[in-house]
Amino acid sequence: MITPQHFRHLMWHIFAATKGGQKRIMMVVLLRKRPFNAHQLCKELGVDYRTILHHIKVLVDNQFITCEEKRYGELYFLTEFFESQIAEFDDIVNKLGNNNK
Repeated sequence: MITPQHFRHLMWHIFAATKGGQKRIMMVVLLRKRPFNAHQLCKELGVDYRTILHHIKVLVDNQFITCEEKRYGELYFLTEFFESQIAEFDDIVNKLGNNNK
């Protein structure tokens, strides 16, 4: 099991230290409101489908988001662990000066 301290470091890497961090922050902000599928995220963020799939893979692989079923049109949700650490995410977003929340 991943520790909260390790998860905080991972959040800094995924959202602040990589090129796609800003888009991933925007995806999390959307997913906090309700579940979305990849196509809906594309439309909301104005990003092409392949780019969204890349960001989804990064977020799923690092246990930030999940889906209930592996099928076309699957809906993505924040993981329970990420939701339990959402205050840390908010702190990182605030330190980055991001006002998308």
